[in-house]
Amino acid sequence: MFCKIFIVQKFFIVRPLCFGVNPGGMGAGTEAVLCCPRVLPRFPPSAGAGPALPASRGFAGKPWVGSLAMGMIFFCSPIVSIFTDRIGCRTTAAMGATIAFIGLLSSSFTKSLEVRYFTYGILFGCGSSFAFQPSLVILGHYFKRRLGLANGIVAGGSCLISVPLPFFLKMVGGAIGLAHTFQVLSALMLIQIFLSMTYRPILTPSCDSQHDGHDKLGSRSMRQQCWAQTRKYFNLRVFRRKTYRIWAFGIATAVLGYLVPYMNLVKYVEKRFQETKKDWILLVCLGAMSGLGRLVSGRIGDCIPGLKKIYLQVASFMLLGLLCMMIPQCRGFEGVIVICLFLGLCDGFFTTIMAPIAFELVGPMQASQAIGYLMGLMAVPMTAGTPIAGYLNDYFGNYDAAFYFAGVPPIIGGLVLSVVPLVHQRMLKKQRLDSGKDKMLVSEAVVNGELLPGCPASEAHM
Repeated sequence: MFCKIFIVQKFFIVRPLCFGVNPGGMGAGTEAVLCCPRVLPRFPPSAGAGPALPASRGFAGKPWVGSLAMGMIFFCSPIVSIFTDRIGCRTTAAMGATIAFIGLLSSSFTKSLEVRYFTYGILFGCGSSFAFQPSLVILGHYFKRRLGLANGIVAGGSCLISVPLPFFLKMVGGAIGLAHTFQVLSALMLIQIFLSMTYRPILTPSCDSQHDGHDKLGSRSMRQQCWAQTRKYFNLRVFRRKTYRIWAFGIATAVLGYLVPYMNLVKYVEKRFQETKKDWILLVCLGAMSGLGRLVSGRIGDCIPGLKKIYLQVASFMLLGLLCMMIPQCRGFEGVIVICLFLGLCDGFFTTIMAPIAFELVGPMQASQAIGYLMGLMAVPMTAGTPIAGYLNDYFGNYDAAFYFAGVPPIIGGLVLSVVPLVHQRMLKKQRLDSGKDKMLVSEAVVNGELLPGCPASEAHM
């Protein structure tokens, strides 16, 4: 019990350090320091702050550095799942935290924007992916009946850090400058290295399967062994499950416009309502309601049996799409605040039950790769949605078309996801019918006095 409590508590720190609390990310404030390129460019290069980027390029390029880091977190997820299965959650997370630490620390000494694309965008992004994804998998080793609640507590508790983090960074960055702020963040990432070392996986592959694999490899040529090892680690067995394929591609469709409201909401309010002093309220509303949604959805998810949990995601995506389309209809700043409250709630419901659903679909032994491939599929649409919205904004001269566009994919994705439980029930019904037919054939053969070949009468009832 103590080990379970400790695992949950340490993720309050681990997850916020891998994402960024900004008006965009994997949630109402998608946890950690990806806000740096969006919040910190405004900071003055105070004395002793270290090297500063050229003003002509630094301000325009830093948001793209953060976008690259966010994209790398998702693009690397399939590779992370392979490492997790191969070397375990502990080593993978510690290695990722180390890479992210090096990326943040080296970013504080860079003078070139191109170098920061590598140090922050690639190094920190890849490291964060390796550090974050094992936290989705390791909880399944410790919790079975209440996995949803555990995920909800972890995700909701991380909001206690992720919500005030951008305000803390803005205050610290204004006082000590961008370079020293990166060094502060690297110190926090150093803590995560030691936290990752406390992972203790419980589920291990069976020894029989390992011995069988070694015996089969011994009788094969070198080329066949290489191909077998490649297929072993780039395991695509999860895609053989029809329900997983529908679920994964449904979510990939839904997240095409997922980041658009979070990335453009503050600018939209400033442009339409000339509200520049209270825009921080939107971030607080998103983060607070996301935390509440994560706590509530985790508990509710445990009460819903099997794959019917997906209906929570269906409801959250459908409502998310409708809320995006309602943003241009708001006539006042207060209306946008109300929409932000519900946006955060929908975000909490979507993100928290993603891992429990993966465990339900493919089982605990394949959950790592199922989550990794899912996040890999999410990478392209999630990254592409924001530029598409930007082009729409430039073409029409306002954000209305961008918000309308952002509302369509979640609704389509929700409709696709609603099919998964129905397909699952249909497959189970077909299996029961097939097994029933087999039993009927065997029983009829015995009743008629006809024994199967090789089954003597003395062994018929043994």
